[in-house]
Amino acid sequence: MYRYGKSDFRTIEEGSEKEWSLVNGLGGFANGTIIGNTSRMQSGYLIASFAPPVDRYLILSKIQERLTIDENTVDFACQLTLREAKEGHRYLQYFQYDILPEFHYQYGGFRMTKMIAMEYGHNTTAICYEIENGSKESLLSLTPLFSCRDMGTVCTSDQQHPDTSLSGQLLTLQYDRLSDHPIFFYTSEGTYYDRKQIPTSMATPNYLVEENQYYLIDNRTGFGGLDNHATPYDVRISLKPYEKKRFFCICSTEPIDTQTCDGFQIASDYRQRVYQLMDMPDSKDPLSRKLAWASDQFITRRESTGLKTILAGLPWFTDWGRDTMIAMTGLTLCTRRYEDCREILASFARYEKNGLLPNVFPNSAKEEPMYNTIDASLWYFYAVERFLHYAGTDEHYQFIEKEIYPVLEKIIAAYKNGTDFSIGMDSDGLIHGGSDKDQITWMDVRVGDWVVTPRHGKPVEINALWYNALMVMASLSEHFKKDSTPYKDLALKVKESFAARYWNEEKQCLYDVVDPCEDAIRPNQIWAVSLPYTMLSRKQELAIVQTVTETLYTAYGLRSLAPEEPGFQKEYIGALIKRDGAYHMGTVWAFPLGGYISAYCKVHDHSPEAIQHALEMIHVMEDHMKDGCINGIAEIFDGEFPCTSRGCYTQAWSVGEIFRAYTEDVVPYIRCQ
Repeated sequence: MYRYGKSDFRTIEEGSEKEWSLVNGLGGFANGTIIGNTSRMQSGYLIASFAPPVDRYLILSKIQERLTIDENTVDFACQLTLREAKEGHRYLQYFQYDILPEFHYQYGGFRMTKMIAMEYGHNTTAICYEIENGSKESLLSLTPLFSCRDMGTVCTSDQQHPDTSLSGQLLTLQYDRLSDHPIFFYTSEGTYYDRKQIPTSMATPNYLVEENQYYLIDNRTGFGGLDNHATPYDVRISLKPYEKKRFFCICSTEPIDTQTCDGFQIASDYRQRVYQLMDMPDSKDPLSRKLAWASDQFITRRESTGLKTILAGLPWFTDWGRDTMIAMTGLTLCTRRYEDCREILASFARYEKNGLLPNVFPNSAKEEPMYNTIDASLWYFYAVERFLHYAGTDEHYQFIEKEIYPVLEKIIAAYKNGTDFSIGMDSDGLIHGGSDKDQITWMDVRVGDWVVTPRHGKPVEINALWYNALMVMASLSEHFKKDSTPYKDLALKVKESFAARYWNEEKQCLYDVVDPCEDAIRPNQIWAVSLPYTMLSRKQELAIVQTVTETLYTAYGLRSLAPEEPGFQKEYIGALIKRDGAYHMGTVWAFPLGGYISAYCKVHDHSPEAIQHALEMIHVMEDHMKDGCINGIAEIFDGEFPCTSRGCYTQAWSVGEIFRAYTEDVVPYIRCQ
């Protein structure tokens, strides 16, 4: 449980740095800050996914509360707008995050607890209230802020006038732009008040639209737009002196059964489901439980396959090939969600094309996946090997032999003989790829014709993964009683070429790319030490870890470029083009820290001292889980002073790799001490 008091949100700006997140297993989610404001376009109580896990729309931004006692009105809303700053956080006693976000307000003798939950497997959100009134009669007004927009856009005021209809406690809204998906809103308490009845004049605001909301986080990343939301009705609840009430509101894109719905049951079910997931890891220590909770944020259903997949990050990423394969061990295997892992492997196998797996699935189900990646297919071998390492029953081996092994054969053949994006094997056995403006490694930013981090040729991690893939194939072939000799022979050739071509004696590390040669110190070399099958001497591995420690390591991840290298960018902030120029040019990434921890423990033989240091590194990262997206791990941080979350507020491979390193390289050795 996380708890934040007034010292954590003295100002709106300070309170906006800490966010909570809920998911519904369809790609839909809810998000907000600990003070109740929305700080980005993707904030809201209900972001629904209409073609899981994509086609995501903001449906309900929030509910704002006002208390009227005698002639005085107290506004609990918290939001920045062009007209004013609503400072309802002044009445917030504390915020608590025990699986579900809870806001605890007090004004005089009046106390209000507000809790938000999602119904798993449905585009439905419940907002639950517990009220204790003071000594005077009062009126509590709830104002739902509706929308119907793509989660990455904003709406003008004239776009927020849906058709509405009332039937008892059920309000239905219909937008022309999403005519197939009406919005349903139900309240178990109170009466609806038509806000058209509020007197207006030239000097008063438009009460049917909450206008000109300003998103603090988006603004500091260069977005200057304003948002508007429909507010057609208030829900008014009369309170007698000392009266206690318990009621809920439900918003959904699915019909609501008003006779049986129960918001508090939705909340209880959500919490109990996560508690069960937290009990699943082999280790039951507090960090493993928190990471199991964090892992669930990304595992979702893909409608096109009917199987599970992994969202690369919240709030805006869909499922990416390389991210999925890197994150999978931590998210599904360390959590013992073996069947989810199996489904994800099968899901991506169905999309194999010319030996490549999708780089990214688009945000719309109407678009085709993009295959511009050289490493997703190679990380797939790693994911298969880890799946069998953790869950290698006879049944699972049979699944791999029948459904996955043929796909692995196609990938190997494609990489040997050549495939799209200039990917292919050279005469030395090493893999090359990329040309012109292609960006096919994870350092993939391109702005128009500007290729920010060109890595055409033979990137170091690609050939480390290639060797690992060949060794995995050799092992599987032997297990399935097939000829493993071609894979072993080629792996030996790759090992000899790798040792001859990549070692940089001067810098005591590996070249980042060869043919052409690129000697900038980057984190990609760490996987040449940390993968299950590696090629270098222990002396070389130790030198690599030392170089990475001295030039790239930070508390929250590895820098994407050493500070002394030309082009190093110290911060990731401002307009998109500025951020794109820094994304892989010094910005700290959390996910390579997992590989670094594994490599560090390996080269120090998992000694007690090494394990203790690894544990310290992980606990430092655990501190970050109290900040940014609570109980999540951010995508990136600034290169010079990595402190504030940047990019996605929680990222699948960030969480997955920290969990994997903790599970594989720390926990077993602590038990042995």
